[in-house]
Amino acid sequence: QLQLVESGGGLVQPGGSLRLSCAASGFTLDYYAIGWFRQAPGKEREGVSCISSRGGYTYFSDSVKGRFTISRDNAKNTVSLQMNSLKPEDTAVYYCAARSPTTVQTMCKTGHVNYWGQGTQVTVSS
Repeated sequence: QLQLVESGGGLVQPGGSLRLSCAASGFTLDYYAIGWFRQAPGKEREGVSCISSRGGYTYFSDSVKGRFTISRDNAKNTVSLQMNSLKPEDTAVYYCAARSPTTVQTMCKTGHVNYWGQGTQVTVSS
């Protein structure tokens, strides 16, 4: 069974940090571009950050640029999203996704992917 499983979500105060992880089971991630998407209640899904299969290319939405970083460890079959300087507007369910090779910008802007994780809640509140 092919699965993506996110972890690391939770409640954090404004200005704090969280690190999300995405682990794959049933397949290896090194063939795929990986992206992090988020959706808040009543809002459209947003492509937050995407990384190419070998990690050489990354994309960040304007809303998180300079605050979030994305990395991958293909040997461990995981991708991470480090989120710093968190704001209340970052509150959302965050999803990990995998797509067969494409540009990172296309993946993040279209949301057209092959696999989705189940999501992890991130809440930024004092």
